[in-house]
Amino acid sequence: MKKLTNCRYITFLLVAVFALNFVACKPVDKKKGEGQTEKPLLKKAIAKEVKDVVYPLPTTFELTSMLNRIGADYILGISNSTENADKYFTEKARALNLGIYSADLSYASTYHRKQETMLFLKASKKIIDNLEITSAFNETLVSDVEKNLDNKEELIKLITNSFYDTYAFLNKNGKANLSLFVVSGSFIEGLYIATHISENTFTNPEIVKVIFDQKAILEKLLDVLAPEAKDANIASLIADLTGLKASYDKIVDGSMTEDQLNEISASVAKLREGIVQ
Repeated sequence: MKKLTNCRYITFLLVAVFALNFVACKPVDKKKGEGQTEKPLLKKAIAKEVKDVVYPLPTTFELTSMLNRIGADYILGISNSTENADKYFTEKARALNLGIYSADLSYASTYHRKQETMLFLKASKKIIDNLEITSAFNETLVSDVEKNLDNKEELIKLITNSFYDTYAFLNKNGKANLSLFVVSGSFIEGLYIATHISENTFTNPEIVKVIFDQKAILEKLLDVLAPEAKDANIASLIADLTGLKASYDKIVDGSMTEDQLNEISASVAKLREGIVQ
């Protein structure tokens, strides 16, 4: 079974870990309903069991939550159209866009957009089915999400755990490189949303800081991808992301000019356009 060669990076980048079917659900307080169970957010609880498949970056929920906290609006139409889910035919395109949709799903659920949340969830399931990795997708997830659309905290737990499960499944079933495409797509979409969430981004120093802070995440992503550069598709992705990093590297002393912000925005938009087509 193929495993990532970059485990040393992934171990140091521990942000959240995955749960497989052996993780038990804890009972909910009776006040929340008899006979129901609540699935905990699966992070450090099982770190020892799955060190080789630790999710290497912060999830997009962390980025969209920051945007939400600083008062950035939800922008309709900024995300990838769910109608595109059937038009991706290669494994690379499907995996990258699964990452794109996972970020869009994070964005919608963070802002408690119920209709958009369900649409992005179903688009994600469609791509998972097309990748023939349906067993990575909890069969009850769609119905569970529908039942918890009014419970934002539980909704985010359900969706986040589904990201972890999918990543773990790919790594444990000889599809490690596909998992890297998913992570990369999610990062790209998250940065795209951050850079295009406002027409006057530069006038909001908090959003500018969120965008600047993604430089460190990009560098971590490149570290994770580097050992897999023998794969031509990964090498191509590294080249694209290195171009984005070059835009970030022009920033001196953490002080981003408007021109530098515009260059980063244009760079990620071009990168994203090549993925969502």
